[in-house]
Amino acid sequence: MRDRLAIFDMDGTLIDTCMVNFKSYQAALAEEKIDLTYEHFKKECFGKGYKDYLPPLIGEDREMLERVHKRKITLYKGYIDEAKLNFALMDFIRGMKDKYHMALVTTASKENVYNMIDHFGLGEDFELVLTAEDIPKHKPDPEGFLMAMNKFDIPPDRTVIFEDSKVGIEAAKRSGASVLKVEAFR
Repeated sequence: MRDRLAIFDMDGTLIDTCMVNFKSYQAALAEEKIDLTYEHFKKECFGKGYKDYLPPLIGEDREMLERVHKRKITLYKGYIDEAKLNFALMDFIRGMKDKYHMALVTTASKENVYNMIDHFGLGEDFELVLTAEDIPKHKPDPEGFLMAMNKFDIPPDRTVIFEDSKVGIEAAKRSGASVLKVEAFR
């Protein structure tokens, strides 16, 4: 009987999607005649919500904001081969399924998450997948993690969350669960 929960973030934790996201946003912004450098993206954007980092690049034009974001989602699949799976973490997931429920909780869009799941053949690895469309309050709010705990009726003291970003770690800590920070992987 599984009485524990392991929750995993996707971008930067389970899968290195930095180049996929960068190239998708770079192409979407180029269509609007806006330049995005990798250095700026890595420092100011990656790991944050688009509503936080796009306005400084495009201004307060809400229509453009949504147009760029939707275009990025469309372009994302074209760069999916740039993604790198965290094989060590996948070994953990597959080795601990008899003791832990496994959940993927991310602020990435549903379409992009399922593109990644299909690309890497992860469909059988997670009992629950929560995406940006499922979670009203995004990180650093712990709502997504709490939703996963509620789904399995597992309390925070029996939950471990794997995260990489500052806002994700903050949300994980605020949930009351144990937190493991994932750093660079190859």
